[in-house]
Amino acid sequence: MDLDQPLPREVKVIHSASLFRLEERACSLSLNQRLDPPWVQANAAPDGTHYLWPALWNSLSHRPDVPRRLRCEPLITLRAGDRVVSWLDVLPKDFTPLPRVTSREEGMKVSQLLDRSPSVREWLLRENQGSGRL
Repeated sequence: MDLDQPLPREVKVIHSASLFRLEERACSLSLNQRLDPPWVQANAAPDGTHYLWPALWNSLSHRPDVPRRLRCEPLITLRAGDRVVSWLDVLPKDFTPLPRVTSREEGMKVSQLLDRSPSVREWLLRENQGSGRL
């Protein structure tokens, strides 16, 4: 991959099955930024719509076996309808084929929701589940 490649300027819209798959992949590769897949399965809305906002390129010189990846901010819809944000490292080959938002208005809505939504940790503390494993 070209090291000068610009950050993708597209927000991806994903359903729960894709979110679970991406979290499990990040876990299997021991990537730094991810949630615990069982937590995601238990808390993400099964029929929810979630979004991935690419934030930066990430690579680790001490782990040449792991390819360069996108560090994304996922906006996750929870079972109760709340939304939370987190971080998720995604390989470009997994990111590229995902469907993208189809309008500027939808992208702006996602941006506003990302700014207003609590992190998973903040949500857990607020819900009195602060000891819950991430």
